[in-house]
Amino acid sequence: MDKIGIPRSIFYYYYGDIWKSFFDYLKIPYIISPNTNKEIMNIGLKYGGDEMCLALKTYIGHCAYLKDKCNYLLIPRIDNYGLENQTCTNFLSTYDIVNNIFDTKILNYNINLDNKETLKKGLIKIGTELGKPKHEINKAYKYAINKYKEKRKREITINTNKLNSKKIKILLVSHPYNTYDDLIGKEIIKYLEKENIEVIFSDKFDEKITNKLSEKLSKELYFKYSKENIGSIVYSKDKIDGIIFLSAFPCGPDSLVNELVMRKINTPYINLVLDDTSSFTGTETRLESFIDMLKGGLND
Repeated sequence: MDKIGIPRSIFYYYYGDIWKSFFDYLKIPYIISPNTNKEIMNIGLKYGGDEMCLALKTYIGHCAYLKDKCNYLLIPRIDNYGLENQTCTNFLSTYDIVNNIFDTKILNYNINLDNKETLKKGLIKIGTELGKPKHEINKAYKYAINKYKEKRKREITINTNKLNSKKIKILLVSHPYNTYDDLIGKEIIKYLEKENIEVIFSDKFDEKITNKLSEKLSKELYFKYSKENIGSIVYSKDKIDGIIFLSAFPCGPDSLVNELVMRKINTPYINLVLDDTSSFTGTETRLESFIDMLKGGLND
């Protein structure tokens, strides 16, 4: 039976739970690449171009790891979630990049709400291509979406409740494929938690609320995930002590949006732009100084 390869990067952190539940229900075998390690990162750096952000290079490394271990790579092409909710060009071009670098089969679907191309239609397309009956595919989609919504609701509740913590609270403003990647964001989270910091995650609020709240900082933004990130600042601003902006060099949307936001907020912040993950020392030094500053401010 065909085995699907799922790269543990970029799209995985938005749709991974849905994909896994969908394939589990249909009894379609899949393999997920491991957490990012130096080998995967170095392969991605080898194949990636200079203009690619660190996250995209990492994604390519995950594809390289999987390509000989599966029959297909699962790579969606995501253009937009509506006219005012566009995505980074990498979300649109990743399929073509991987298809041009590697000689491997790819399962692909589009999300383009302007053209009425939805996740549901995409997964029905995938299930049909893999020979599953339509009625089973529809059941699998409903099952996967319901499981995702249940988990998402729990995550939002936990994250929101953290705003009432008595600890020093820092909002980590970052895309989930950076936040939860082992070589990009995980070490930062571990360090903060070791220092008894309550870490609040920008991606774990109700995105409908944060998307709308972003208008208080900018009415002109049209990047969906950037809007949700900065909306989380508005949502939590009276309950947090500091903000960490974390991005992967040279992310175009982040370089624009984060700079815009930093000029408008009064909350203490630090801006971390990562391109080289060979050493955590420099990042740790900056985090230590930032935390000392926050503690000093609270004691004044």
